Amino acid sequence: MEIFGSTFDDSVFLEAKERVCSSLPSYAAKRCEPRWFCESSALDTDDLLEKQKVQKFRGDLALRRGNFQEALESYSSCLEWIPDNNLSIKRDVLEGMCRCCTKLGQRDRALELAESLNKEASNTCHLTSLLLLKVSIYEHFGAVSSKISSLQQLCSLLPFNPWHWFNLGQVCLQLLKNTTCAEEQHHTEEYQQEAAELDESRLRLKACTCFIRTRLLLRILQQQQSSFVLQRSEHALQMIDEALKQLNPDETLLQTLTEVMSEDLIPEKMREDYQDGESLSSVCVQSFSDRWWTTILQSSELETGDPQKTTPSSDGKCIPR
Repeated sequence: MEIFGSTFDDSVFLEAKERVCSSLPSYAAKRCEPRWFCESSALDTDDLLEKQKVQKFRGDLALRRGNFQEALESYSSCLEWIPDNNLSIKRDVLEGMCRCCTKLGQRDRALELAESLNKEASNTCHLTSLLLLKVSIYEHFGAVSSKISSLQQLCSLLPFNPWHWFNLGQVCLQLLKNTTCAEEQHHTEEYQQEAAELDESRLRLKACTCFIRTRLLLRILQQQQSSFVLQRSEHALQMIDEALKQLNPDETLLQTLTEVMSEDLIPEKMREDYQDGESLSSVCVQSFSDRWWTTILQSSELETGDPQKTTPSSDGKCIPR
């Protein structure tokens, strides 16, 4: 009777096959001169991939130098040579074109290109990059309400990233500091609602909310930080303390906002939810209003005892404003 595991496979006792060592063929690495793609002869090729590289590199260099019209032309030419399945390079080129159009003052064209990127976004990284791009576009053209909207979307998409909250708070605080603000003249209901959000009392409340949320997140993250990352967080906390002194919310409101904005700050939940690069098909993102703002408005009005104002919601019901 054989004990289990006591036998050997016959192949163990076979002689090892002799291995023939063959010399590897010589390899000569391709050497390129600095800025080889700037040469006029660089496009004298039938290789479509090579043409794509040349135009892409030319666009990148021109953009870096601030030659935005030249960069836009190179990117546009590059786009013609990009195959449909190369989505990564296509997104990179479209983003470059979008930034060029922004610098050239072509707002509508920049937003059209941003919309093209939006249609092809498939994960949270794509959407995050797109929203940051929109923030830069709106900031360049002074579209304050649209910039705030994009920052709120970033906060909803990545609710545990303190810097999006911090940036949103700073925008609101800057608006409060500006005594004169140019008001955009729009007649649609959507823009009228956005104008209402720029009311001084709401801006003050939103700024307080964002700074409190940032402070809560940074204090949690500080436990895992060191070096310059920790220094950046400490500097931001100092700025938040100064900002809250300027806003001067009363203790009751401060406590209410802290309670509302800390409800979902559970370490386990923060680690599991909203992983970077997650597919958009598996992500359910609540709007900024649904997740935080409506609750904050209700809580702040109840605490201060202000009479509740109502506004029709999307389903026809009235919610406190």
